[in-house]
Amino acid sequence: MAPDDDKRNFALRDATGNETSVFSGRTPRQAALKAARRLDPADTEQHAEHTELRLREKGTKKVHIYDGWAWHETAPDDKPDWMPSEITEANVSKKGIEHLDEI
Repeated sequence: MAPDDDKRNFALRDATGNETSVFSGRTPRQAALKAARRLDPADTEQHAEHTELRLREKGTKKVHIYDGWAWHETAPDDKPDWMPSEITEANVSKKGIEHLDEI
């Protein structure tokens, strides 16, 4: 396992600028995928509704903007015993970076 020094924290911002959750990851995309898995999942990827995710990198004024979506998927046949038979998958697509005037 890699040391935690490589991880960065990203705060999920709502429409009003309130930071509701914090996700960690080595890259903004990794944190965005974690946030997307918390969305209300659709039955299939084709029916998944895209939601804008705005993640501010802690300690900076950069906001990474993604479209995220989630869906239910059947777990693989070789899944461990503790894993449920239906899992939530997610995907994100980067829209850009915004710079805040102040934090």
